[in-house]
Amino acid sequence: MAHPFRRTLIFFGFAGALVLGGCSDGDEIEVTERSGPAKLGTSEPPVPAGQAPPTPSLDTPSAETPPSGYSDGSGIDDGYPDLSPPVLTPEAERGETGARNVLVNFARAVELREYGQAWRFFNDTAKTRWSEKRFDALFAGLRDITVSVPSGRMEGAAGSSYYTSQAEIAATDPDGRRIRLEGPIVLRRVNDVPGSSAEQRRWHIEQFDLSVRP
Repeated sequence: MAHPFRRTLIFFGFAGALVLGGCSDGDEIEVTERSGPAKLGTSEPPVPAGQAPPTPSLDTPSAETPPSGYSDGSGIDDGYPDLSPPVLTPEAERGETGARNVLVNFARAVELREYGQAWRFFNDTAKTRWSEKRFDALFAGLRDITVSVPSGRMEGAAGSSYYTSQAEIAATDPDGRRIRLEGPIVLRRVNDVPGSSAEQRRWHIEQFDLSVRP
């Protein structure tokens, strides 16, 4: 459902609905540059002569393994908390519980502006349609984001199971206006058929088609 006009995903002043999920790779996207503050200093006090330097503790923060709650100041993609879905029993994973396990954690990731973690809930089909850069650009400049993923419906077809929720994302745009996006989020898993991989048998988001509503 591509629209033949240029649009910037962070500007929502169009009349009527702007279908975001149907954009093609040819659409132009303006990505807002985000630069964080300088890194925290890592200098340490001098060690007195003849005294060995202290042995680093396992709890000592480092640039490679920042502690929980670490932030570069932007509040975006800090990597904390880890929003990987909890491990379920095989029986629970196969049904609606497994689908919602993924969907709820996706919604939390978007609300916490952990867009990298949210994007990793997509399967290969969705990632082809939504590159990580393009997915980030969708939320550029937005704040006060809330995501609603109500109970949906289960369906099955051709060796796969599908779960659809009519989602809503509300946020404040860079001009201070409240915006609302609505549309289906469809999850899919391959059923326990011979030859399927463990990854294919997990739920992933396959379709993400949200439109701006007045």
